Amino acid sequence: MTTSAASPSGELALMPVRIQNRRYLGNKFRLLPQLEAIVKEKCGGAIRSFCDLFAGTGVVGHRFNAPDRRIIANDLLYSNYVPLYAWLAPENFRRRKLQEILRHLNALEPDGDNYMSRHYGGTYFSMDNARKIGAIREEIDVIERQEGLNFKEKCILLTSLLYAMDKVANTCGHYDAFRRKLDTWSRLELRMPYIEQEKNRFNEIHCADANQLARSLSCDVLYIDPPYNSRQYSDTYHLLENVMKWEKPPVYGVARKMDRSAIKSEYCLKRAPQAFEELIASVDCRYILVSYNNMAEKGDGRSNARITDEQIMESLSRRGDPLFFEFDYRQFTTGKSSLENHTERVFFVEVKKR
Repeated sequence: MTTSAASPSGELALMPVRIQNRRYLGNKFRLLPQLEAIVKEKCGGAIRSFCDLFAGTGVVGHRFNAPDRRIIANDLLYSNYVPLYAWLAPENFRRRKLQEILRHLNALEPDGDNYMSRHYGGTYFSMDNARKIGAIREEIDVIERQEGLNFKEKCILLTSLLYAMDKVANTCGHYDAFRRKLDTWSRLELRMPYIEQEKNRFNEIHCADANQLARSLSCDVLYIDPPYNSRQYSDTYHLLENVMKWEKPPVYGVARKMDRSAIKSEYCLKRAPQAFEELIASVDCRYILVSYNNMAEKGDGRSNARITDEQIMESLSRRGDPLFFEFDYRQFTTGKSSLENHTERVFFVEVKKR
C-alpha cells in the first residue's frame, strides 16, 4: 500500500522520494557515518568545498551538502548526471508547478505501443508499465517545450521517472539482465524528489570523465569512489541511460543494450592502476578520501578488484602520508554472490604542499 500524507490543500499526496531510495551497485549510503567521522577527525576546521568525483547516486555529496559549502558532483553517466542535477544544482525550480505536472503524468493513459514497450515490455517491465514509461518520457519533452521548463525542472521530472522505474523493474536492481519470470506488477508511480534547495547555492554538477575533470578541479576534500572491477556501469545501467537521453537508438541482444562505447570507464580495464595514479597526481586539493572494497580474488573473474591496496597506497604516498581504515560492510550486489567478511576500505591522505 502506498504511503500518503496530507498536503496543505487537504488532498492526499504521495510521500516524496529521497536520494537514497534507489538500488545501485556500490551505493555508499550505509558507509556515510564512517566517512563523516573520518572527515570530522582528520580534516579539522570548516570544509568549504567537497568533490564527489565518481558520484553515482550522489548520496555522499548530498550528505556533506551545506548552505556554506560548495559540493562538486560528477559522474560519467548521463543517467546519474540528471539526478545529481535535480538533487544538488543551484538552479531554481517551481515546486508547485512540478507537483501539478507529476499529477498529470501519473494520470496519463498510454495510447498504444511505443519505443519502451516494443523493446522492454514483458522483460524489464510489465507491458503496462513499459507503455506508461514511454508515454511519460515523450510527454516530459512536450511539457518542456510548452511550459518553458528550465533544465533543473526537466531533471526533476526525469529523476522522478527514474526512481519510479527502479521500484517496478523486473530485475535485481540493475539492467545487465532481467528475471526470467516476470513477477513485478506494481503500478508505476511518480513522486516529487525531496530537494533541500537552500543548501545548493554554490554547487557544481558535471558529466565528465573523472581524470579529465580532475585536472581543472580545486577543492578542500576530494572523495574518490571508482568502479572496483571489470563490470562497466554503462552495461549495468544502459536502460536508464537510454531513457534519460531518449535518443531511441537501436538495441540488440537478449539484454536489449544500445551502443555504449563512448561511456566506458578506464577503471574497469587493466589500465585502472595507471588511471588512478594519474588522477591522484593531477588533482589540486587539501585532502583525498578513497573508498575501495576488498573483493580482491573473492568474487568471480569479473568481480575481482582492478586496483590493489598496495597500488592505492603507493599512489597516495606520493601526495602525503596515507592512512588506512577498514569497516565491515554489506554492499548492494548483483544478487549472484554472497560474500562473507566483506569490508569496505577507506584510504585518507592529507596532501603535502608541492
